[in-house]
Amino acid sequence: RLSHFGLGGDESRVDSRTIYVGHRPSTTEAFIPPKFCDNRIVSSKYTVWNFLPKNLFEQFRRIANFYFLIIFLVQVIVDTPTSPVTSGLPLFFVITVTAIKQVSSAGVFSCKRESKRSVGDVVEVNEDETFPCDLILLQSTRDDDTCFVTTASLDGESNHKTHYTVPDTEKDLDSLSATIECEQPQPDLYKFVGRMHIYKTDREPEIRSLGPENLLLKGATLKNTQRICGVAVYTGMETKMALNYQGKSQKRSAVEKSINAFLLVYLCILVSKALVCTTLKYVWQSKPGQDEPWYNQKTQREKETNLYLKMFTDFLSFMVLFNFIIPVSMYVTVEMQKFLGSFFITWDRDFYDPEIQEGALVNTSDLNEELGQVEYVFTDKTGTLTQNNMEFIECCIDGFQYKYRDAVSELDGFSATDGPVSKLQEKAGKEREELFLRALCLCHTVMAGVDGMEGCPPPHEQTGFIASSPDEVALVKGAMRYGFTFLGMESKKMKIMNRSNAIETYDLLHVLNFDPVRRRMSVIVRSKSGDALLFCKGADSSIFPRVRQEEVEKIRVHVERNATEGYRTLCVAYKKLSPEEYARADADLQAARLALQDREEKLIAVYNQVEAGMTLIGATAVEDRLQEEAAETMEALQGAGIKVWVLTGDKMETAKSTCYACRLFQRGTELLELTVRTLEDGVRKREERLHDLLLEYHKKAVQDVPPTKGWSKPSQDFGFIIDGASLSMVFNSSESSSSHYKNLFLQICQNCTTVLCCRMAPLQKAQIVKMVKCSKGSPITLSIGDGANDVSMILEAHVGIGIKGKEGRQAVRNSDYAIPKLKHLKKLLLGHGHLYYVRIAHLVQYFFYKNLCFILPQFLYQFFCGYSQQPLYDAAYLTMYNICFTSMPILAYSLLEQHICVEVLLDNATLYRSIAKNAMLRWVPFLYWTLLGVFHGLLFFFGVRFLFGNPALQANGQVFGNWSYGTIVFTVLVFTVTFKLALDTRHWTWINHFVIWGSLCFYVIFSFFWGGIIW
Repeated sequence: RLSHFGLGGDESRVDSRTIYVGHRPSTTEAFIPPKFCDNRIVSSKYTVWNFLPKNLFEQFRRIANFYFLIIFLVQVIVDTPTSPVTSGLPLFFVITVTAIKQVSSAGVFSCKRESKRSVGDVVEVNEDETFPCDLILLQSTRDDDTCFVTTASLDGESNHKTHYTVPDTEKDLDSLSATIECEQPQPDLYKFVGRMHIYKTDREPEIRSLGPENLLLKGATLKNTQRICGVAVYTGMETKMALNYQGKSQKRSAVEKSINAFLLVYLCILVSKALVCTTLKYVWQSKPGQDEPWYNQKTQREKETNLYLKMFTDFLSFMVLFNFIIPVSMYVTVEMQKFLGSFFITWDRDFYDPEIQEGALVNTSDLNEELGQVEYVFTDKTGTLTQNNMEFIECCIDGFQYKYRDAVSELDGFSATDGPVSKLQEKAGKEREELFLRALCLCHTVMAGVDGMEGCPPPHEQTGFIASSPDEVALVKGAMRYGFTFLGMESKKMKIMNRSNAIETYDLLHVLNFDPVRRRMSVIVRSKSGDALLFCKGADSSIFPRVRQEEVEKIRVHVERNATEGYRTLCVAYKKLSPEEYARADADLQAARLALQDREEKLIAVYNQVEAGMTLIGATAVEDRLQEEAAETMEALQGAGIKVWVLTGDKMETAKSTCYACRLFQRGTELLELTVRTLEDGVRKREERLHDLLLEYHKKAVQDVPPTKGWSKPSQDFGFIIDGASLSMVFNSSESSSSHYKNLFLQICQNCTTVLCCRMAPLQKAQIVKMVKCSKGSPITLSIGDGANDVSMILEAHVGIGIKGKEGRQAVRNSDYAIPKLKHLKKLLLGHGHLYYVRIAHLVQYFFYKNLCFILPQFLYQFFCGYSQQPLYDAAYLTMYNICFTSMPILAYSLLEQHICVEVLLDNATLYRSIAKNAMLRWVPFLYWTLLGVFHGLLFFFGVRFLFGNPALQANGQVFGNWSYGTIVFTVLVFTVTFKLALDTRHWTWINHFVIWGSLCFYVIFSFFWGGIIW
């Protein structure tokens, strides 16, 4: 391991840090070792030390838990009509069960430490290992000083990316002496700015610029390279992966928030009852003879008690007497309903995937009902909407369509014929065909290898390709189908095998890289005859303006048809460069690449100059296979009134094609684009252009759109497209304009049917979710993804869904629910989610109703017993009402009820809208249930009192007393609330019958035995 040193003052500088590799700075000043963080990443919610206080704090945020703690303490301190056990035991049970459930959840006390690495260490990484920290690449075993990595766990892309070593570093790293100056840690995965000073004996230091192509990120995996060495620049919580990690917070469902609101209302009712009874007690006792009747003389201690203290004690006693109006048992029932209900998702056979031999997984049972309230779905693209499996479909050469023999569909009225090339009426000339296929074989950055190993050129049929983009591999494989095979590259020489099985060799002179503004890439090669040829491929909008216009129309028809079918289309052009043109282009490119200032702008200017006046050859169509039933699932979600946003790290063109294929964008959808390309304006600054575009789109999508009623469809569908760089401008512009931009952006997005965000960093995905989550109305959000790059948005959303895909299990581990395929989301939301919400909403309203029925007669009884805090019901009935007599029927209902069968819910997605925005737990239904409880409570009390108006005698001559009165009220109460639930039940099973009729039988039998004991 090489030693590392740093200057103490460097870390305090906001803009950069300095890292010394292999030497101590020669200075007479005292040297202060650097204070960079260690390589530990902490992703746990609790530690051993903070678990108890933190967990108790979270649980006592629930109003009911806090209330019952107070009631329990009152019962312990003050002489009250009921025992402390009635409040303490259920509270202890709820707190304990919830704490145990959270402890058992995965990763509660996790802390991950890779091998001890420090900033400035030189680290060696072998093939298929992940990088332990962020490294600058110094050395590679590959001859071309490159290495390949996959970043699936960071941005979801499983394709190989090429990274380059810093030029002119020592072969023997032990003798390396260098200084790295780089920016302070920041979360953007695609940006890195730095420079490296390489010191050599008796020579001036050499300065090399560092960019993202030199930076290997923690979490990425080394592929097809035996070994690399790099120097650590960011470690632990300062790595880009850690900075993109969103900490897990406690998620609470909208139903729980509604319960808290209802509890506040019932607390007010409770306090009002206690105040009324306390006041009336002292009014009544102020009358002569009432305060101290002859049969109930006060003790000396009672006479000496302070009046106000006695009034307060009486108030607390009434609070305890009426406290059953607040149903603590509801929390026990809700916890059991959520826990047991989650098994129905796990057991659902429709979620079983035979390919991975797994079904659905429930990581938290607290959010079952939230699945029925989703308003926004944020989905990843690669591996979630698509299989990340590009396939060459067809091509067009000089306006003639070519389709591979595997095709079965008819094309433009002509069916495909057998043979390697399908022709329609006629085909392009042989010379044109071969030029097009050579372009496909040469215009790319693909590397060829045998079975994943480096080395010699592969045989024809066993070629394994490595590329930064899967569609490049698809095009190379497409050319193979028509007889042209790319054999690989050795020492800047590209080899291809033509139809005659002859080997052709081309010198690779320059690669003009793809970027999202140009939307094209080119190569300049030299053939054996000495001709310099430029081959270019890119988006139609990028290529068409740079070729002769008479060539465009015959290609445009095919490109537009392929695009509407959801295929990824690319146009191919070429240009023969004269020796003078090439010499000028070569000099300009070399000069631009050596520039340290404005390097990108200078390169793009040269690219644009070289790529002018090309000849259009043809176009290609590539399909990124969608997940099974992806389009049907997205259509069902939109039919349910859910807005779908696609958040991806992928390129805009690919993502846009996927949105069309998934039917998120329709033919009539007007696309509003806010990307680097649309912000490019030679005259105005980007921020001015951003402001103008936002205002223009706001007018079009918000101001000029006539208001719609309810769920009616707007006259014009809008789709919004934004990329990561533009989003950064919206979020990070000057403080005064940032909130204005955000509001405009949010309003535009909310009026669009679908929003596509491309080239997103993981933290940007979470920012988007948070922005919508915190917008007006606090809509319920759901995020779904399959890779570690989706973890931040999964944790940020109200509900996080992980897909058990190919990109590891990070998303699954951090999700609330995990499903094998995207298609299962439809049943999870429209089936399970709908039913869970209806069940728990009914459970909550019913609990408040039956407890109001229960306690109102107790309140009314105080008017007839001198406000003496005399219970109307026997203590056993008080304790067992919620625990035994009425608990099981509502629990069974909340687990098994199907007011509409699942098949109908899945076939009619619009039914999901009927329960949207917490419809069943709003104030109107709550008021209905409350008034129903008041009506039934009055009926029970005064109905039985009416029966007692003509008192009957028992067989022994005694008059029926207060216990008989209370027992009759209680009996009518138990039968009425149970029958009410039976009338509400639409889906009867043997379990419902057993618990409903069984509960009533148990009550009757218990009353006979209990009545015999106490009387």
